[in-house]
Amino acid sequence: MNAKTDNDKLRILLPHWIDHNAGHSAEFREWAEKAGEAKQHILDAAAQMEGANRALEAALAQMGGALEDEHHHH
Repeated sequence: MNAKTDNDKLRILLPHWIDHNAGHSAEFREWAEKAGEAKQHILDAAAQMEGANRALEAALAQMGGALEDEHHHH
């Protein structure tokens, strides 16, 4: 059994978080078009989510990039 370090776990988790956030951001942008006067607030939230992803991507790169998790199932 291979014990993973916290760094290894994060290198597996971060890509999933990034993908998850990207899906939310795209959905925010779709729904913003239907939000009337609240549109800009939802677009702002999408932009903030995209900014969070840039930070997560930078963290992942600094940690050595993504690792595959052969035991992870969705």
